[in-house]
Amino acid sequence: MYAVPDLPGDGIHRCEETIRRSRFIVTLAHASSIDAARSFVESIRQEFPDATHNCWAFAAGPPGDTNRIGYSDDGEPHGTAGRPMLAVLLHGSVGELAAVVTRYFGGIKLGTGGLVRAYQEMVQKGLATLPLRQHMTLARLEVIFDYCHLSRFRRLAADHHAVVEDETFGMDVTCQILLPDMEIPAFSAALRDATGGAVLISQVPE
Repeated sequence: MYAVPDLPGDGIHRCEETIRRSRFIVTLAHASSIDAARSFVESIRQEFPDATHNCWAFAAGPPGDTNRIGYSDDGEPHGTAGRPMLAVLLHGSVGELAAVVTRYFGGIKLGTGGLVRAYQEMVQKGLATLPLRQHMTLARLEVIFDYCHLSRFRRLAADHHAVVEDETFGMDVTCQILLPDMEIPAFSAALRDATGGAVLISQVPE
């Protein structure tokens, strides 16, 4: 379980600040995939086509996961915008997040260090007020047991927030369930206890 943006549909979260006459606008969105993140970035580019820069970064996986990331300085000096923004996202304890910082140049150069601080601070400013909700990672299990344990299995499945996707009645009962991965150890232990160990539990690869 981890935090993700709590934004309706294609909703966005936005903050704005003027730093040494340059106008900075940070826009954050929920991005559960690389395609969703890139689509969001493009929508902001279209919204602010006259901006000096639309720098962006995204981390489309769980917090700290670097498997689905991307970033761009969009014309700012190399390493002063996209990568610093990504560093904030990866260490912000929020997953599936994309950020675009739009800049309208105000005539005063900020220097390399000033740019890094400005872009990082804008993402931090957006994160500080971003609505969040908890995202649960689901796992699929196959459970095999004797008919006499069916009612206990169903009760324990409900207690551990599992959804029974399929029940097959043959020599034994074979069920496939979806449940939060953090519930697997407790559910498995409870079911083994309830059946006296007469149960087979295996995780089904996605």
